[in-house]
Amino acid sequence: MADFHQTGVVATLHNFGTMDLERLEGELAWYSKERPIALILPSLFSELQGEALKKIVEDLKGAKYIREVVITLGEASEEDFRYAKRFFSVLPQRTMIIWNDGERIQSIYKAVEEAGLTTGEAGKGRSVWIAWGYVLSQHQIEVIALHDCDILTYNRGLLARLCYPATNPSFDYEYCKGYYSRVTDRLHGRVTRLLVTPLIRALQKILGYLPLLVFLDSFRYPLAGEFSMHADLARVTRIPADWGLEVGLLAEIYRNVSPKRVCQVDIIDRYEHKHQPLSPDDPSKGLLKMGIDICKSLFRNLASEGVVFNEGVFNSLIATYVGTAHDMLRRYEDDAAINGLVFDRHAESLAVETFTKAIKIAAETFLRDPLGIPLIPSWDRVTSAIPRILDRLREAVEEDNR
Repeated sequence: MADFHQTGVVATLHNFGTMDLERLEGELAWYSKERPIALILPSLFSELQGEALKKIVEDLKGAKYIREVVITLGEASEEDFRYAKRFFSVLPQRTMIIWNDGERIQSIYKAVEEAGLTTGEAGKGRSVWIAWGYVLSQHQIEVIALHDCDILTYNRGLLARLCYPATNPSFDYEYCKGYYSRVTDRLHGRVTRLLVTPLIRALQKILGYLPLLVFLDSFRYPLAGEFSMHADLARVTRIPADWGLEVGLLAEIYRNVSPKRVCQVDIIDRYEHKHQPLSPDDPSKGLLKMGIDICKSLFRNLASEGVVFNEGVFNSLIATYVGTAHDMLRRYEDDAAINGLVFDRHAESLAVETFTKAIKIAAETFLRDPLGIPLIPSWDRVTSAIPRILDRLREAVEEDNR
């Protein structure tokens, strides 16, 4: 059973093991009459072949309070897209698939680029952004929820708990972040445990009190891909296009929303999905690539808050991070021992060494180019540059889905 401890500056909504799913879904069905909900599923075509997404689709049939399901599909040929339409056709909700590689959606990306705005590289960030645009184009949806398509332990309770804080009108939350335990026979979540949390705390030691760092350190699982939000927030929020998506998005939420209107909710007892390889010798893939992108995003967001970075600061940061990470590694080893879990100290230490390399590479990149790749602009900005772009996007998606 979870504790009830509140920490940091955002509200934590725990899972006490007393949830009545029928009651929760009944309330959501009532609230969603006034606050219609759209569920966004960012998916690669390869995920349609896996067991996780088949179970997700089966469970979603019972989520009657969801007004619309929007699948934003990547790495798919025309034949793949036709297969995806058949695959998702079993859902009872209004279901639309955004074929990101199709000619019509590509023309939308091209129009935005021609207006002098970036849409980033193909990936989850751009897929989420285009799905936000499609939802906004309908002027009907009040709440947007999103979760990944590789969750092996998925159940309907996850979705209900994720949607509830942003949908219940007696709550006052504009943004809700999911969190969960990443434990099987061992501890998972290496990037959060051994990079993000010790790095944020090392930055706090060096830089002192900074509201953005306090905000980020308030989240139990800052890299969780699951969230719900008011649709109006999607209109004004920019999106990172790389692996820094989750940290960069939290930084955008920090700028756009008062912390008292942000919460995190425990959405599932056990969360299991595919694991990325560490790739300690290849900065172009795996957790090393992810770590580099996360660090760059964090450094650039701190710089935008007025933090001055130089070589000396980064040298101190790396030394402080290593000490902090190894202190936390020992805590995790003790936590694993008392719970009878497997703990590979060598593998954990190798992860810390890999993430130290990620910080160094990110620091060097930041010093060469402090601005880096621009964020994908908010839809508020895009519609200002291209007034009819949302209408064009809606027409493109609906024509593809005929």
